[in-house]
Amino acid sequence: MTHPAAPKASHFINGAYVENTAGTAIPVIYAATGEEIATVHAATPEIVEEALASAQAAQKAWAKMTGTERGRILRRAADIMRERNHELSVLETYDTGKPLQETLVADATSGADALEYFGGLAASLTGEHILLGEDWVYTVREPLGLCVGIGAWNYPTQIACWKAAPALACGNAMVFKPSETTTLCALKVAEILHEAGLPAGVFNVVQGMGEVGGALVADPRVDKVSLTGSVPTGKKVYAAAAADMKHVTMELGGKSPLVIFDDADIENAVGGAINGNFYSSGQVCSNGTRVFVQKGIKEKFLARLAERTKGAVLGDPQDEAVNFGPMVSERQMEIVLGYIEKGKAEGARLICGGERVDRPGYFIAPTVFADVTDDMVIAREEIFGPVMSVLDFETEEEVIERANATEFGLSAGVFTRDFTRAHRVIGALEAGSCFINSYNDAPVEAPFGGVKASGVGRENSKEAIKHFSQVKSVYVRMGDVEAAF
Repeated sequence: MTHPAAPKASHFINGAYVENTAGTAIPVIYAATGEEIATVHAATPEIVEEALASAQAAQKAWAKMTGTERGRILRRAADIMRERNHELSVLETYDTGKPLQETLVADATSGADALEYFGGLAASLTGEHILLGEDWVYTVREPLGLCVGIGAWNYPTQIACWKAAPALACGNAMVFKPSETTTLCALKVAEILHEAGLPAGVFNVVQGMGEVGGALVADPRVDKVSLTGSVPTGKKVYAAAAADMKHVTMELGGKSPLVIFDDADIENAVGGAINGNFYSSGQVCSNGTRVFVQKGIKEKFLARLAERTKGAVLGDPQDEAVNFGPMVSERQMEIVLGYIEKGKAEGARLICGGERVDRPGYFIAPTVFADVTDDMVIAREEIFGPVMSVLDFETEEEVIERANATEFGLSAGVFTRDFTRAHRVIGALEAGSCFINSYNDAPVEAPFGGVKASGVGRENSKEAIKHFSQVKSVYVRMGDVEAAF
């Protein structure tokens, strides 16, 4: 019997589901049980060609529509997503293993937020008029053309919408490749956009591994690449895009600092650390996985953290009482368990967790290491799992220097009751998306993205419009032309 989460076909191209079983089979594994619930097939060169050709053919007419007309379609898609939030959340849970308690409020809802926000902005994308005496210049904001989106596996619905919404609002077409680990949700996004009135070909989804992504990025018809992924993948894709001078947005990984001062509200600081390490079972790129705690409250903080970690309810993620799910895949679980062993071997003090949970699926208990030092592997490398490293510090100057001593720069957080210090410290931290007395909030109205190796460009907010459009300037002379001869 076909599983209820199984898609109608592997790809969505030119307004319809498309299948080609000649492509490599990609099993869809439910992370909570390890069972295969469906199979999709990687895009063959023919499928990739069909997607790119249909996107290129549809883009010009889409760009000619008014921003108001484009926006109306995006906002209609947002409404449909909200109406179907429950079924989309169930699908997201099958796709990722994240608890339904979480997907109901964080995934399709944030995807709908993006479609609504950029749908609302679409009509406002105007140029400007610059007066120069009698002469003048006007500017026109134009779409880039054909965009490729490459998604990560932690937020498949949200990432598809975060990329599609600004791209489409600006008049671009997009071919989107989800992660091969989470292949289901982006197809639903494409289906809903089409149902909302998006012309066929404007948003297409093709499945596949790195090879398919590589073919999309290298195609000369592609004007822009937007990737969410790891730093090593980002460097490869950035280099490939640079060869053809393509525009890029890179949303990559992090090893972000969360700095907790002696005067912080302990309960809120512990809550921030839990959100910044254990939400989505730690599979969030902006996570504050280096938790610097000032020595005066260190033991109090650790005791309360250990106590509240007992509130993690593991189980069937489709049960709304469950608040902590499995790793997305067996491979990811093995990677995280490897880091936990390194932490133990390097002499970090294990406060709680530290092992695989004895049940079906890829569960790892929420893990906290204390007495972590800056040179330990668990404090330097992105783990992408439920592993928190707690480090001690004494002075503000010292913690700023240590927090910045990393190749990454995605996020940073500060907990303190001293607001002057909060702004001063955030001002000194090298990160793109920062938090004061909070962690991991990502409203569509705020720019999201990193500095240093954590990325290029920004997603969400009006900033994203700049990354999916270009400005043409036109000089108009009202008088005669002077020339040397």
